[in-house]
Amino acid sequence: MTNDVHCHFFSPRFFETLARDEPHGRFTTDVVDTMCQALQWEAPGSVDALAGRWVAELDRQQVHRAALIASVPGDEESVAAAVALAPDRFVGFFMLDPVADDAPARVARALGPLGLRGVCLFPAMQRYLVHDPRVLAVVDSVASTPGAVLFVHCGVLTVGVRRKLGLPSRFDMRFSNPLDLHAIALAHPRLPIIVPHFGAGMFREALMLADLCPNVVLDTSSSNRWIDYHPGLTLADVFRQALLVAGPSRLLFGTDSSFFPRGWNRTVWDAQYQALKRLNLPEPDMDAITAGNFARLFPLS
Repeated sequence: MTNDVHCHFFSPRFFETLARDEPHGRFTTDVVDTMCQALQWEAPGSVDALAGRWVAELDRQQVHRAALIASVPGDEESVAAAVALAPDRFVGFFMLDPVADDAPARVARALGPLGLRGVCLFPAMQRYLVHDPRVLAVVDSVASTPGAVLFVHCGVLTVGVRRKLGLPSRFDMRFSNPLDLHAIALAHPRLPIIVPHFGAGMFREALMLADLCPNVVLDTSSSNRWIDYHPGLTLADVFRQALLVAGPSRLLFGTDSSFFPRGWNRTVWDAQYQALKRLNLPEPDMDAITAGNFARLFPLS
């Protein structure tokens, strides 16, 4: 069985939000269709249609459950609708700008009536320090919500869809260090904090954080091209070191899947599975990484 902790839900609102950042006005009518044509992607249709397509894709790929991420701030309702349609298949995460004036209200609504479980922070994207009092207030709210998790993107941040469309990406990696989460993780020892992509290039710092804070878990998603920044390092080496420091109970399998027609990214699964097999990992540890840890964090009611 496989559970995937990192899939993006590219709803119609996702594309409409991107269109507002396009400096030349290319996408002013039929925004979703024209943008998807430019990307050579398939348009998502309605939220319900996209949720149904994801269910069919998970069935086809023999994936039991997946975390769906609302991938622009303000798109919580799209993922909430998908979760409501298939609560036994989806767990809902959403991107939040925690320094926005409406952030506390959005967190309360998303983790309350909307039934989402993960708050996703991208400090380099909105360019804030995680020790900003407004961010700490959001973290306190997440930590006080039973079953909620905090997801914090660290390290290198690139958004492929923005690059393909020529949209500006005014990110600032000064805000991307996993060690910035140290005090937060210590202050909330019962709050699971997910750091995706093994720290996305800041592997050493992510391992240091995980070593010091037992509530930090590492998500294995993406093609992990950040490995190129570490000469001689292989994906098997990454897993070996992460297992040594964090252990099999704190690694969460993910793919970073997003658009159709590609759908669920089996290439990522194949690469990670082969890397783990090369380590001769015991079957219970393999099962924990690929499915069990997800099920423990997000038990079905």
